[in-house]
Amino acid sequence: MKHLALKTITTLNREFGGAAMPFANAADVARNLAPEFPIFCFSADKLKARTRRFLAGFPGHVAYAVKCNSGAHVLAALGQVGMTMFDVASVHEMRSVRESVPNAHFHYHNPVKSRREIADAFGLFGCKRFAADDPQEVAKIDEITGGGATIEVAVRFRLPRLGGSSAHDFSTKFGATRDEAVVLLTEIAARGMRPALTFHPGSQCVDPMAYVRHIEVAARIAAAAGVKLAALNVGGGFPAHYKGSVLPPLETFFCAIKDAARREFGDAMPPLECEPGRGIVAPSTSLLTQVKMAKPGRAEVFLNDGIYGALMEISQVPDIVPPHRVIRDGKVLEGVEMRDFTIYGPTCDPLDRLPVAFSLPCDIREGDFIEFGAIGAYGAATATRFNGYEPAAVEPVQDVLGAMN
Repeated sequence: MKHLALKTITTLNREFGGAAMPFANAADVARNLAPEFPIFCFSADKLKARTRRFLAGFPGHVAYAVKCNSGAHVLAALGQVGMTMFDVASVHEMRSVRESVPNAHFHYHNPVKSRREIADAFGLFGCKRFAADDPQEVAKIDEITGGGATIEVAVRFRLPRLGGSSAHDFSTKFGATRDEAVVLLTEIAARGMRPALTFHPGSQCVDPMAYVRHIEVAARIAAAAGVKLAALNVGGGFPAHYKGSVLPPLETFFCAIKDAARREFGDAMPPLECEPGRGIVAPSTSLLTQVKMAKPGRAEVFLNDGIYGALMEISQVPDIVPPHRVIRDGKVLEGVEMRDFTIYGPTCDPLDRLPVAFSLPCDIREGDFIEFGAIGAYGAATATRFNGYEPAAVEPVQDVLGAMN
């Protein structure tokens, strides 16, 4: 079993009887397959449960942010529980979604798009919602689509990030100022298109008040422009559980958003939308890695995956640290003496090093496995083939480390 080809892993269950049950968890995968390359352990049940919680609890429409994880297995599972609206950043994502969810509708909320991208989104995929944060983009959308009341343009606005409210600051690249947003809404309405507003409080947003603050400003922008909004999109940012994170329940976010919108807009409250990515998909997947070499004397461990693979995000945002556990002989190691280790990935690049220490058994050794949880968001999406290493394969499991409903 130790030398299974990459193509075999994802089909192994079918080869052993067609409709075989998925493995129980990563320890079960390690015990039965002993893979020498990294594996994404994916729980469709956990993804579906998390998605249902958004669809049932959010006070409006829910669109999955495809950029987090565009895997066909993820998209298919979302479609199976009724997700039909998707936030996309490219036409390529539209194509991937339609292959798995034929009745999908799109929010093309990348604020900067080429003319060809707008034309393909509209002509090939029937997209009628676009985002903009500049008059040039509004003019392009109107010209290429022909405008009219069937086209919605969501003005992306930005506010300075509240300290510590999120891990990624999404106000640094996109977003109009308040005054610019007023002008853009007026221009969209004057062109005969339907104006909307959208914002993003920042990825891994842990403070519901960040949404409230943006909603308060959105109401002032709409009032100053004198327009009726077709929608208010509160973006993504909904958090996942990582090491050391203390998060309010999802319902706290939902209630804060609903109450703020009702209070600020009154009878003119527009339909609400959200675009979660991390908050939906992160808990569905863990990463099973194997120790290639351990140097206890130097407190160093070398794995078969790293920052050029599924662990890229931790190198960019050290606050996002996945939970982890060690598996030996098919069992999770518990009750053993631990110490901090530096973890390196498999490439020859010295940058391939996790920026935070991980507590591991003092006798960590070659052949042990380390499972990293909550890796469903961006783990697969940003993996490279640097030094010739292939991205991790996918293996279905029933449960994963760090899963939450």
